Amino acid sequence: MRKSFYHFLMKYRHPKPMDDISEFANSAFLDHGFPKHSEDYGELTAYLELNGHYLRTMAVFDEAWQEYVLTEQR
Repeated sequence: MRKSFYHFLMKYRHPKPMDDISEFANSAFLDHGFPKHSEDYGELTAYLELNGHYLRTMAVFDEAWQEYVLTEQR
C-alpha cells in the first residue's frame, strides 16, 4: 500500500527547519484540516491554494510532490 503524501511529508519535520520543505512539513502537521490520507495531486493542490497560507510559494509543494512520486514508485 502506498503511503499518503502527508505521511511521506512528515519525515521532513524538524524542530529547527533547515529548508522550505521542513517548514512546510511542520506547518502541515499543525494544520488540522490538511487532507492527511490523500495521494491525489489535484486534491492537495486545491486544498493548499485555499488554505496553505503557510506556504511561501506552491513551488515548495511541487518540489515535495516530486520527491513523493519518486519515492513511492520504488
